[in-house]
Amino acid sequence: MTTLAQRLLTADDLLQLDSEGFHGELIRGVLHKTMPPGDRHGVIMAELTIHLGLFVQQHSLGRLTTGDAGVWIERDPDTVRAPDIAFFSAERTAGRPPLPGYSIAIPNLVVEIVSPNDKTHEVYDKARMWLSHGVQLVWVVNPQTRTVDVHCSQQPVAVIDESAALDGADVLPGFSCPLSSIFPPAE
Repeated sequence: MTTLAQRLLTADDLLQLDSEGFHGELIRGVLHKTMPPGDRHGVIMAELTIHLGLFVQQHSLGRLTTGDAGVWIERDPDTVRAPDIAFFSAERTAGRPPLPGYSIAIPNLVVEIVSPNDKTHEVYDKARMWLSHGVQLVWVVNPQTRTVDVHCSQQPVAVIDESAALDGADVLPGFSCPLSSIFPPAE
């Protein structure tokens, strides 16, 4: 008898598991469980979502997803990754309403917030995976160091500390957000 652990899963399998309370990602058909990342992670995600959301809405640029909504980036075997925040330009969504399952559009910007149990190389691998599938800009937010690593295709990673501001580059021209406004006060 084949079990979930013995066969490659599909995006539909992952969606069904999510409806049953399982949370995770699918990487080339293999299930990777994720745990709730904690309060600080949630505060940072909320603060950055507010800044991004207001800018995107005011300029009618597209839409955001948050909270690990899921993006289906590979098929057969399936890969569904779950960014903390994703921005999809109006061009990439072409006016289509959000799907009941996972997005098949590739985001323009992905934000990954390092969780307490994340390994640095895994987060960097995830950023490279996003870029290899057409994401233009990836921000890796590190609550521990209070920095953001900015990943762009064909460019070295830039590190921004909390005394500086995040910049939307060519993806969100004109967007700027002081990092100090997204990090909760130091413990």
